[in-house]
Amino acid sequence: MIDMTGKTILYTGGAGGLGLETTMHFLDAGARVVVIDRDAAKMAALEEAAKAHHAERLLVRDFDLADLAGLKRELDFLQDKHGGFDVVINNAAIYPSKPFENYTIEEHQMVQRVNVDAAIVCVQSALPHMKARQWGRIINIASITLYGGWALLSPYVQSKGALVGLARAWAREFGSYGVTVNAISPGAFPTDAEKIHPDPEGYTRHVLDHQAVKRRGSPADIANALMFLASDGAGFITGQTLNVDGGWVMH
Repeated sequence: MIDMTGKTILYTGGAGGLGLETTMHFLDAGARVVVIDRDAAKMAALEEAAKAHHAERLLVRDFDLADLAGLKRELDFLQDKHGGFDVVINNAAIYPSKPFENYTIEEHQMVQRVNVDAAIVCVQSALPHMKARQWGRIINIASITLYGGWALLSPYVQSKGALVGLARAWAREFGSYGVTVNAISPGAFPTDAEKIHPDPEGYTRHVLDHQAVKRRGSPADIANALMFLASDGAGFITGQTLNVDGGWVMH
């Protein structure tokens, strides 16, 4: 089992969707996890799941990532109180769905602000500690929508492309400090994001038709990939995008 004892992880959107199980994996491995989320019910569920064994190493904060200046202050406060972040997982995202011509520029900018600009703030906040320790892991959660085949999601797809580009730029810039930067592109996992589809059963058939592995993905599939990229064992892997999608996209 991967040992994350002594590591502190900043995980945006770590309470719901694919986040809860990954957070629990990191807690089981000995890490302290700071989760920033907005969904009160999911945050409560995560705190309940961690109560028995890990409550002292889990900190859940309700915060709006669109408030970039406030986010910087919040992260500075958390690092002053709990120490720096060794791992940053930029996972939180919003995903409005409608035809491209119906989006306002303000809606495009809001998706970019939450999905990308907040990630930039997180990394800028965490990087001095990583440089000082000569060790760090940054993981951006992208999406296989970046490879095409999904309509009505252009601001979201744009934001995920930006996260892949940033992962590559950061990997090149931070590598000399022992900091690796990678992206994970999840496939079609059964989360709340699928609720935007009007025909869930038809969508499931569509997913399985495209995957090489004929089952739906589970949160553990993402958790295992994140755990590996955050570990010492992945220290020679950087600037890469790992598709965790059951073989939907093969690059």
